[in-house]
Amino acid sequence: MLRTSAGGIVPAAATADRQLLSIGAVLNLLRDEFPEVTISKIRFLETEGLVEPQRTPSGYRKFSAKDVDRLAHVLRMQRDHYLPLKVIREHLDALDRGDPVPVPAPAGARSGALAEEPAGELLEPEADAAAVVRLGRAELVAAAGVTEEQLGEWESYGVVQPNPDGTYSGEMLAITKIVAEMRRFGLEPRHLRAVRAAAEREVGLVEQVVAPLRRHRNPQTRAHAEAMARELATLSVRLHAALVQSGLRVRML
Repeated sequence: MLRTSAGGIVPAAATADRQLLSIGAVLNLLRDEFPEVTISKIRFLETEGLVEPQRTPSGYRKFSAKDVDRLAHVLRMQRDHYLPLKVIREHLDALDRGDPVPVPAPAGARSGALAEEPAGELLEPEADAAAVVRLGRAELVAAAGVTEEQLGEWESYGVVQPNPDGTYSGEMLAITKIVAEMRRFGLEPRHLRAVRAAAEREVGLVEQVVAPLRRHRNPQTRAHAEAMARELATLSVRLHAALVQSGLRVRML
């Protein structure tokens, strides 16, 4: 059984931090409160230095109850406050030092802070908070620091796209910021059509892989398909970045 509190998720049998858990067991504990969490998400948070599980001699991760609480705290900060990982890391470091840490303002009170979030973190496929953010057109323009005319032009080229209800997701905010940054280097939306087309081809490739699982009747199988799609998206982004960097390096030799 679990004992859940505002401070975290604590396995009743692991309160002394002596019982270590596998990553699969941690996933099962967290899913009660965070249904969308995946093993890939936990691994990503580890690579970002937000949790440091022990390792067995054979390399398997082993998590303490403190690690589980820490992960739950990180996931709440993302879900409830849309905080970027850098801010969450600083928040945790302060807690570790014993410094007084103010409770972040509720998400609804942080609309202005959205403009300060690094675009790259919102684009991280495992950053679920970005997917649930909903901004109106005026909010997007203000948060991204662009004009209505610029946004309209980017929409006409399909680089920025609203939701069916006319709102914009956190991913679209991140994309808008990136397009605005690229504009400083003289790149216009028409130059980005090839990038957009390449992204659509990658989306089609991922869908082709997970489609059979998404059609499955078993809810767990469909949930696995969603997790697989996010992981493939992460790998696709990493591969794209590596190929671009490699290509530029070769041409500049």
